[in-house]
Amino acid sequence: MNPITVLLAEDHTMVREGFRAMLALERDIEVVGEAKDGRQAVVMTSRLKPEIVLMDIAMPLLNGLEATRQVMKLVPSTKVLVLSAHSDDAYIDAAIESGAVGFLLKQTSSSDVCRAIREIHAGRRFFSPSISRRLGQLESTTTRRVGALKDRVAQLTSREREVLQLIAEGKANKETAVELGIGIKTVEKHREHLMEKLDIHDTAGLTRYAIGAGIIESSVQTTTRSSS
Repeated sequence: MNPITVLLAEDHTMVREGFRAMLALERDIEVVGEAKDGRQAVVMTSRLKPEIVLMDIAMPLLNGLEATRQVMKLVPSTKVLVLSAHSDDAYIDAAIESGAVGFLLKQTSSSDVCRAIREIHAGRRFFSPSISRRLGQLESTTTRRVGALKDRVAQLTSREREVLQLIAEGKANKETAVELGIGIKTVEKHREHLMEKLDIHDTAGLTRYAIGAGIIESSVQTTTRSSS
């Protein structure tokens, strides 16, 4: 029987190495690649086509939620298991909306990580026990609770969500242009569209919105400087 192929997407090297060492002990699981940010995770998933991606939410340049959306479009056969240190409802809602079929807290046991991979590979969903206990209520109230916020997020294109994350991370227009391989004028257009769609007209407001929408975590260091 072939092992379950897994890609690790996690920006912290020590955490990534810990997962790799833990999964190496399992005969039926094989780590086929490691990505240190969301953009790399999308590229490597497209190339390696792993069966499961273990995807951290809080990654630089492209967060795990947007990376999951892009993976679902490019390699729909791959299943995404989201990892996070936070169990906030907004993150769980956003992970489910992005196409993830599981959500694990990083504080979970190693046995739960392996069990989650096997359950998802078998076609089922898996959530950390503390999340699973309130999942029914979460799903039944998602639309009412975050409807307006999700509607506004849904209005954004994938590229606009990428630009929004980079703005919230404190990147200037020039840095954003280099990172995405587009021109500064194009970045400025995306910024204008973001502000128009979200009805938010300053960088600090966009950053607060990105945190509230789960695009970046509140712990991410931001330097909301003016665009160049």
